[in-house]
Amino acid sequence: MLHIIDDEEVIRDSLMWLAKSRGIPAAAYDSGKAFLTTLDNMPRATSPQGQCILLDVRMPEVSGVALFDLLTTRGLTQTFPVIFLTGHGDVPMAVDTLKRGAFDFFEKPFNDNKLMDRIQEALASSEHASASVAIHTRLAALSGREREVLDLILEGKMNKVIADKLGISMRTVEVHRAHIFDKMNVKTAVELARLLK
Repeated sequence: MLHIIDDEEVIRDSLMWLAKSRGIPAAAYDSGKAFLTTLDNMPRATSPQGQCILLDVRMPEVSGVALFDLLTTRGLTQTFPVIFLTGHGDVPMAVDTLKRGAFDFFEKPFNDNKLMDRIQEALASSEHASASVAIHTRLAALSGREREVLDLILEGKMNKVIADKLGISMRTVEVHRAHIFDKMNVKTAVELARLLK
């Protein structure tokens, strides 16, 4: 999902049309405040779909740079990569935002194809970051013993070997294995290894 944040209606409409032409789902906001309201109401679960923010630098109330700083403080710039747009940009501003984690910086007027290509790269980056966050969340749900069993499963150890190594019964290993597969949302050890590679 592309989030277009610009106070100029003509720019928002043009960018929405461009996104549609590339098959990219998009939503437009006329201010940083409007986007924040939407963001605060989004479900906390990570979306499997990539997210990207196309952000105008100069806007009333909440400037693009102020919104970017807020997203950075919330730790959201990996799952919501930010591409800045500006008609008043200067090199120091671009360098500063890029150093602080912005995905890219385009000056108006911009090349439509280059911008859309970069948006697609940002969406792919966000999708990867979201998947990584989801995996870490699932891993955090495992108990200490389940983590021990998980490590041994990933080493290719059979249940009997895991039981001997941890000093527990085979039945207990089977229960832990079932819980691990359930929490990690996999059906086999191969899927588990592929997920965590």
